Amino acid sequence: MVQAVVDAQAGQAATAIPRYYNFALDLIAKTGEARLRKAAYIDNRGPMTYRELFARAEQFALFLGEHTRPEERVLMCMLDTVDWPVAFLGTLAAGRVAVPVNTLLTEDDYRFIYEDSRPRVLVISDELYPKIENVVGEARDLKILVSGSDTRGHTSFDAAIRERRDRIFTAFPTTRDSIAFWLYTSGSTGKPKAAVHTHASLRLTNDLYARAVLGLGEDDVVYSVPKLFFAYGLGNAMTFPLSAGATTVLMPGRPTPDSVVAVLKDHGVTAFFSVPTFYAAFLASPAAPARHELKLRRCVSAGEALPEEVGRRWSEKYGLDILDGLGSTEMLHIFLSNRPDDNKYGTTGKPVPGYEIKLVGDDGQPVPPGEIGELLVRGPTSAVMYWNNREQSRSTFLGEWTRSGDKYIQDAQGYYIYCGRHDDMLKVSGFYVAPFEVEGALLSHAEVLECAVVGWRDGDGLIKPKAYVVLKVQEKACDELARALQEHVKSRLAPFKYPRWIEFRHDLPKTATGKIQRFKLRAEDRTR
Repeated sequence: MVQAVVDAQAGQAATAIPRYYNFALDLIAKTGEARLRKAAYIDNRGPMTYRELFARAEQFALFLGEHTRPEERVLMCMLDTVDWPVAFLGTLAAGRVAVPVNTLLTEDDYRFIYEDSRPRVLVISDELYPKIENVVGEARDLKILVSGSDTRGHTSFDAAIRERRDRIFTAFPTTRDSIAFWLYTSGSTGKPKAAVHTHASLRLTNDLYARAVLGLGEDDVVYSVPKLFFAYGLGNAMTFPLSAGATTVLMPGRPTPDSVVAVLKDHGVTAFFSVPTFYAAFLASPAAPARHELKLRRCVSAGEALPEEVGRRWSEKYGLDILDGLGSTEMLHIFLSNRPDDNKYGTTGKPVPGYEIKLVGDDGQPVPPGEIGELLVRGPTSAVMYWNNREQSRSTFLGEWTRSGDKYIQDAQGYYIYCGRHDDMLKVSGFYVAPFEVEGALLSHAEVLECAVVGWRDGDGLIKPKAYVVLKVQEKACDELARALQEHVKSRLAPFKYPRWIEFRHDLPKTATGKIQRFKLRAEDRTR
């Protein structure tokens, strides 16, 4: 019966989208006159109305119609300004494929993505151009548009749009299953892979999660710490607020507790999306505002599982829960989530309506509640494939099911409890140890800001937990505190789970989206 309901919800959501469909044009068609006059975005240059946003997107679509063919790629290496959604929506409206990329990559990373995606157009922020100049410097068939004042001899993105201001845009006929965009995985486990997504998936993430679970509306003011190039940030700062008619604040620079506090207070932000590490840093910052200074009504966390201690401290300070959720680049956004009226810290909640989840063991068979299994998800927003990577596609996309790579337990009440990534799980003295559980115990200590636990070989070659710890006050690092942290974990968990080694660090390796790169820490053991 439950399965039938899930299937019906997913099927109804998908079939509600007509066969001939374009997400960008759907947004434009559904935006009434009153909404067209309100601010869609506010960035460092000021506000931009919905009318201006959509007009500029159509003008960029006209440019693409003159310089590219349908389904060719548009590479976007852009900071979070209003030019970002203009470029993305314009690309979709033209029936081309948007490929937004991480703005913090190395030259080698950009070279890999450029050669993998083979774009015909590059839209790049002027500040980022030096990072990719050597990669595209000799490209003959690439049209480069620069967002910003320093065009370096290339065409200005703004000028390319203004030149087509008085021309009539004719939509390109895409379908709900047409390829709309690629998103490269964050690289938390190695080389990035391009997850290929369709037009319908954008609409479905909004209908199934943002509208049904979060209840975002046109009176909301939205800010997302994760950037637009990240699957999580794309939904937070574009798909969801534009679908609801809300206003979104964009910040091109790196978010810090001080800068985010200013955004939340100055713009009266009501819906705040972030990641666990930033919530922890925000709480630890001297700039953290008092409850009465903020207008927040929704706080969401994803990217990594939210430690119970961080959620509890946030609720105590601001009288508002953080709704922890699980999403992925492959599924586009959150499919497992806590709810405003059903939030249980220490868990990732329950499946979002329209999605089904099962936990399986190493043999591929379902595990009973209370046992650790790998999480598989079935839902209408799964990526079509990984581009140019058939082996990984076949390993991840198992028919209707998508492997998450995450280990979970389902408790007796139906909530899902995160245990760690598949590659992160440790077997100590014959028992599984979930690094996230050990990290949670360490984070409950008053001196710990953040930490990561990985497997490390002892003198006999056996794997035991090792913790990398960042303290709130670096000067307190010492052997005595390390022993105190070990005893603290022993007092909260089974003794065999405590970290045999504790190494204090000033910071931890992370992706641009805030995920800790534990594979880099594990690699240190292999190079000893």
